[in-house]
Order: sequence, then C-alpha cells, then structure tokens
Amino acid sequence: MRVCVTGAAGFIGSHVVRHLLEVGAEVCGIDDLSTGSRDNLEDLGVNGPEMTFVEGSILDPAALAEACHGADSIVHLAARPSVPRSIQDPVATHEANATGTLRVLEAARRIGDPLVIVASSSSVYGANPALPKHEGLMLAPLSPYAVSKMATEQYTMAWQHSYGQRSLAFRFFNVFGPRQAPGHAYAAVIPAFVHAALTGDPLTVHGDGTQSRDFTYVGTVAEVITTAVIEQISHPTPINLAFGTRVSLLEVIDMLESQLGISLERIHTEVRPGDVPHSQADNSLLRSVFGGITPVPLAQGLAATVEWMRGYLKDSDS
Repeated sequence: MRVCVTGAAGFIGSHVVRHLLEVGAEVCGIDDLSTGSRDNLEDLGVNGPEMTFVEGSILDPAALAEACHGADSIVHLAARPSVPRSIQDPVATHEANATGTLRVLEAARRIGDPLVIVASSSSVYGANPALPKHEGLMLAPLSPYAVSKMATEQYTMAWQHSYGQRSLAFRFFNVFGPRQAPGHAYAAVIPAFVHAALTGDPLTVHGDGTQSRDFTYVGTVAEVITTAVIEQISHPTPINLAFGTRVSLLEVIDMLESQLGISLERIHTEVRPGDVPHSQADNSLLRSVFGGITPVPLAQGLAATVEWMRGYLKDSDS
C-alpha cells in the first residue's frame, strides 16, 4: 500500500503520515515547507525504505508527479490555511487551495485510479446559522479561504462524477493538537491560547469569547483518514469530520486554567472579519460510514497539547 500525502510536513499531515506508517503503509510526502516544517518528520527516517519526501509545491507538475508515482491513495492536505491570511492575500489562497486541488486531481487521473482524500473545512457553512451543521445545508462562505475550500471539495466531487475518480472529501472542524504552530499572527486559537498561557502573556480573545467551536483532536482526524485509506472508502458527498461538541472560547480558557492551576489574563479585541460565531457538526453521516471511531475528549487533547508546547518552548530556548 503506497500513499502520497500532500502537506506531509504540516500539522495534520505529519500526524497522518505517522498513522499510515504505523499500519504498514509506504508513504511519499510532498511539502513546500511554506507552513510545514521538516522538524515534524525528523524522527521518521525520511528517505528511508518506508518513507520518501519531496520538497516542492503541488503547483509544480514535476514535483507532484514524483510524489504521486505508484500511489494507491492520495491524501491531499496541502493548503494555505487561515481565514485572516486569505483576506490579506486572496489570490495566493486561491492558487494554493483551489488550483492546487485541481492539480492533485489531475495527477491522480494520470497515474490510474487511486483513492483521493481531500481536506475541506467547516468554514464553507459560513453565514448559514443552522446548528448543528449537516452536509445538506446551503453553503454560505464568508471569506476567501472558505470559498477556496468549497472549490476544493466541489472540484473533487465533480471529478468523481465526470471521470469516475474515487474520492472522499472531509470537512474539518477546528482541528487542534501537538505540532500546531503557535506564536504567529495567523495561529489557530488553541495553540495561541496555550502558547500565551505558558509564556505568561495575556490571551487574546477576538470578540467576547462566547463564540463556540467543535474542536477535534488531530489524532482522531488522522485515525479516520487512515481508516479511509485502509478500507478504500469513497463517498459521493462531503463528510463532516467532527463529533458534535460545542465549546466556547471562554470554556476552553477555563479548562486551561484548571489544568495549569493558574488564572489567565485575557485581552478582548474586535471580532475578525470572516469569523463565524458558532460551529458544531452533525456527525450522523460520519458515524454511518466510520462507526468504530471513538474521539479523543477535548480535555485529554488539550493536556497533550500543553505537554507538547512545553517541550516546544524548551527547545526554542535552548
């Protein structure tokens, strides 16, 4: 079983690579390292018998062809993340996410009939106020990032119907966990909170903190994707990859304070453009296709994230 993972050196990609190697897959990763890091793969024996790595962009046909050669499955995670980043530079987001997906789908067609698994996002639901979010809802993206992710999944579904491409599109909901980069302007909320808490800085909360999210631990996401690869699961519609939890940012801070045994200072700022107030998945379809998955609880995942962040900060200081 040979699997190509795009975005292999990124946060989610590095976890997926590990899960695939653990079940005996041969993995070829591709990453241009624009947001990922070789450090995320340094313990895996890159360019050994079980894993090879191509440093390059999915927009480079030669690099992508090298990475996909002989693949039975392609897990497409390479993307330009972040709603605020997409508002700053919408063209770059479109090229990486929408055009990049098109390149991956065409590379898949050229090598035969691999299963193609792609990462979409809960951001595609956007302004639609219905909760929980089920896959049949009208999409109402609010940012260039959300539009690019809608293009990602819709290209994938179109290639399935037009060319018979076996594929599976997952809508991720606020994935968090170890190796998620902190300390920059576009950091996701949990690593930003944990990083600030451990360095003694105030936690920046955009808005009043009552906005809620369906946080999903990265290990659970990697487990679902690996199961899809092993069982070669294709589906005609996108599937929410989250488990129906709804937790406010203030509740996350309370949980973090409890785990660290300290009070955390907060600074409230304006709500960011493109952010949605609430997000929660209907996981009925996910459960019907992947019935045996038990998600890692938020508190357990948060503790693992804190532990990783301590090591990250220690290494940064040394």
